[in-house]
Amino acid sequence: MEAEKIQKIEGSILNLVDRKSKIYFLVQDTKGHAKGSIRYIYQVAQTLKENGFNPIIIHEEQQYTGVGGWLDEKYMELPHQSIEGQSLQISPEDFVVIPEIYGHVLEQLSNFPCGKIVLCQAYDHMLETLAPGTNWAQYGFRKSITTNHSQKEYISNFMKATDIDVLQPFIPEYFNKKDKPSKPIVSIHCREQRNTAKIIKGFYLKYPQFRWITFRDMKGINQQEFSTYLKDSFVSVWVDDESGFGTFPLESMASATPVIGKVPNMKPEWMTDQNGVWTYEFNNIIDILAEFVQNWLEDNISESLYEHSLKTVESYNNMTQFTENVLSLFNEYFEIRKESFQSQLDKMKVTEEN
Repeated sequence: MEAEKIQKIEGSILNLVDRKSKIYFLVQDTKGHAKGSIRYIYQVAQTLKENGFNPIIIHEEQQYTGVGGWLDEKYMELPHQSIEGQSLQISPEDFVVIPEIYGHVLEQLSNFPCGKIVLCQAYDHMLETLAPGTNWAQYGFRKSITTNHSQKEYISNFMKATDIDVLQPFIPEYFNKKDKPSKPIVSIHCREQRNTAKIIKGFYLKYPQFRWITFRDMKGINQQEFSTYLKDSFVSVWVDDESGFGTFPLESMASATPVIGKVPNMKPEWMTDQNGVWTYEFNNIIDILAEFVQNWLEDNISESLYEHSLKTVESYNNMTQFTENVLSLFNEYFEIRKESFQSQLDKMKVTEEN
């Protein structure tokens, strides 16, 4: 019996060394609607696959819409598996990466002897599905990935027994500097649809002289069109109080489209006084936008705004750096897991010899 256990542990170590261990990423089905947090998971999984790892996308229901319609069909070539009606064959050397909103899944996996990682992109939702007084470590999730140091600091205050690593998102290369003049279009992206409506209706009512300006709601648009629309626009508007990172402003900056936005509850690390027009008051957005429109018409927008915007996004649209960060992080996870198995194996061999 002891020899059989030793053989299994040796097999687990070998799978880790050969990168045969599976890395399961749980994703939400957005029913074909674009979502930055899902794009991030697929980017990480694709990067791992291209570099010899064994990622698998898992989803709750068998009927899964996927991301091919709004992200890229190549991501649907990643292995996919449904949880519904199936039993996941998770081995001790495998890893599961679970988003913070799936508190019930963390509990269901508490007795699984695999590597467990919480992916927390939305600090504001991390406690919603947890029972009062419980934390991730109680379910065996002692590792977590988040997207910036501000979130890491916040999460650490609550999840003290979980080690938190930062893996910043990657802004795809198709978000790039426009090569044509902008059109009188405002790209607007608000978490709450009612805020989008309030800004558009309020702007037209308060500043009827600008009714010829067009607003484009950027929700639910596939990524290539999204990029094209941002390049068409002369300015973008962003309101998302719950944002933990904020990809939309960075996508705008990469497109050389200035951003007007409300500072979220957690101020992003990339946000400065020079790379956008920011306010802490939602009710000021309309007036700020009207002033920007007037300055744009008079060709009075400072070049430094465009320069600082493009400079800001440089560290987020470097695919080489993103790949290095992903591989460094998961190589570390594999090494830690391997050392854990090796330690267990050494103890068992000593016991057997005695």
